[in-house]
Amino acid sequence: MATSLTAKDVGARTFGRASGGTFLGHPRGLATLFMTEMWERFSFYGMRALLPLYLIAGGPAAGKGAQSGGLAMTAATATAIYSIYMAMVYLLTMPGGWFGDRVWGPRRTVTAAALVIMTGHLTLALPGEGPFFAGLGLVALGSGLLKANISTMVGHLYEGPDDPRRDGGFTVFYMGINIGAFAAPLVIGTVGQNYSWHLGFALAAIGMGLGLIQFLLGTRHLSPRSDLVPEPLTRQERAGALRKGLLWLAAATAFYAVVVLSGAYTLNWALVPITVVGLVIPVGVLVRIKSDKELSAAEQSKISGYIWFFVAAAVFWMIYDQGGSTMSIFGDAKASGTLFGIGFPSSWYQSVNPLWVMALAPVMAWIWLWLSRRGKEPSTTVKFAMGLFLVGASFFLFVVPMAMASGGTRVSPMWLVGVYLVQTVGELCLSPVGLSVTTKMAPAKYGSQMMGVWFLAVTAGDCTTSLLSLAGVDLNVTGVVAVEAALACLAGCAVWMYRRRVIALMGEVR
Repeated sequence: MATSLTAKDVGARTFGRASGGTFLGHPRGLATLFMTEMWERFSFYGMRALLPLYLIAGGPAAGKGAQSGGLAMTAATATAIYSIYMAMVYLLTMPGGWFGDRVWGPRRTVTAAALVIMTGHLTLALPGEGPFFAGLGLVALGSGLLKANISTMVGHLYEGPDDPRRDGGFTVFYMGINIGAFAAPLVIGTVGQNYSWHLGFALAAIGMGLGLIQFLLGTRHLSPRSDLVPEPLTRQERAGALRKGLLWLAAATAFYAVVVLSGAYTLNWALVPITVVGLVIPVGVLVRIKSDKELSAAEQSKISGYIWFFVAAAVFWMIYDQGGSTMSIFGDAKASGTLFGIGFPSSWYQSVNPLWVMALAPVMAWIWLWLSRRGKEPSTTVKFAMGLFLVGASFFLFVVPMAMASGGTRVSPMWLVGVYLVQTVGELCLSPVGLSVTTKMAPAKYGSQMMGVWFLAVTAGDCTTSLLSLAGVDLNVTGVVAVEAALACLAGCAVWMYRRRVIALMGEVR
């Protein structure tokens, strides 16, 4: 909701006293955001675990004995749709951050986002292809509104970029994400894959509802900055934004009306334009921010350095997010559904990565702190290089079970467990550090929007995967997987070789 607080008021208040104690040594508000994000991720990852399996269910790409009732798509189409959906979630974080910065402020925007996500999951619970795609759109929209703003509110809890608790706070927040992500496939995946796809989608709506309740109950512990609209739109800007939005909507409606009425429409008429937009927009946004004349020389330098992190992250997520598409489809059709004599649905593979995160995140956070106290903590650039090397190594490892299964043999689930382990270590080197460095390097003018820029790296990576699938590249063969692995390792080498140049561009940020 709107607030009468000013920046001066915020600066005059002592947030530590107002927030009501601490949470694991961090401001109490971190618990509120931790729990909210945990339930939102429960809903998101539960639906995500079902998505590729529902898309191929009833078709030739589904595993033997799999539940029918899905959309019977090919593996390539399912991978493209999955990747586009993931890309749109992260693409919409940019306008979501803009909305938080210019219209409602982060806290009010997150509240509205949770309601949109709930509506989306409930729409997915309805039968039919139309409600399915409408529900996907609503979940993507709501997730975009929520992600940038809730991450920004985590940054608001700390006293500037030099607060030594900051990286640790984002790591704790990241654990909340993964608790929800771990539980979701075990609950939503089991119900959806074994009993009813649409009942599983309905359970995702319940998860988001619980997250919204938690958020509303704990808002008093958040920083007062989270209620502010940093740069409110003027009346003229509001009218202009609305006019432009309606013009784009009218143009898209007219174009697709012509395509449909002419009888030329196929699913690619929707998938290809969205994919191209998802690749063009991230580049355009970075160019726009970099060319902003109002930024100081120091801010311009930081943006130049940030572009390195952005490109590295895009390569990382291109491979990492295939854990929910390429690897999920492989696990359903070509990996054994039993371990130690216990059977399980293939959606459970999506719980492996967050399980590793929960086990390893405290260890990694302790290692970084231990090294920091001794003046030996790797720089952000080195951590990024490590993340790229490891995600590349994970796909080199993935080549082995793919080759073993080429003759029809079902491989041990432990192969996928191992691949997810290597990816997780890489993720912990790159993702929470990326969130933190984004808040440190963001120009004041682009507070929440810079979190949206960080998530645009995921959009670029996922759109690359989608474009490859739509172009006919089979991502489920060993040769393509090996090429992707080599690309990630080469990107890691580039970041390592130019690390001193990037550090110089970062200024005082480390």
